[in-house]
Amino acid sequence: MGTDANQNPGCLGAVLRLLGIGTEASPSDTALPFRVRDDFLSPAELSFYRALSAAVNARAHICPKVNLADIFFVVRPNENQGARGRISQKHVDFLLCDSQTMKPLVGIELDDSSHARSKRQERDALVDAVFVAAALPLLRIPAAASYSPIELASKLSAHLSVAAPAATESAPLPAEAADAQEGMPACPKCGVSMALRTASKGEQSGRQFYGCQNYPKCRETRPVG
Repeated sequence: MGTDANQNPGCLGAVLRLLGIGTEASPSDTALPFRVRDDFLSPAELSFYRALSAAVNARAHICPKVNLADIFFVVRPNENQGARGRISQKHVDFLLCDSQTMKPLVGIELDDSSHARSKRQERDALVDAVFVAAALPLLRIPAAASYSPIELASKLSAHLSVAAPAATESAPLPAEAADAQEGMPACPKCGVSMALRTASKGEQSGRQFYGCQNYPKCRETRPVG
């Protein structure tokens, strides 16, 4: 005699119960336990955001609370296993991006009293090192009751008046030159060997060029010859 599935749901039913999902209701009938947070930005963050908006004055796009793993990628992931995990649970308070390309220009950390804790300082040291390694500027602004848009604009002017840092300004990578395959240049941003490619569209269609193997995360190119 066959067994009724509702009486004996088996392993799948047990797993669903552990996840808090009933086995009798269909997915469309099951209400997921999510709601919109009212405190996406804390009062201190919101106060700073308003001053930052006035300081930037449409010269860049402001992105709050950005995960570091969405900003940076790991060079040679097979050789650097675990590197992404070290930053995947960390974020920067604000990221200013080019309004046209959305390329990151500068990160901003709003430092309150919590940054004096030893664990927080360890986290801050890692974040600082990541920004330095990727040659992306990071400004640390002490938390305050109020902020001057004029002073903020002065601190940001050097980062908003020019394009994002060139890839060649990145910190040197170990054995960078040796990583390139014979006849192939090394990517100045990643240090990995570039690949010979052929443009498939546009004015350069049919022409060959060297492109980074980490594309599209890295869009460095070099002409052939």
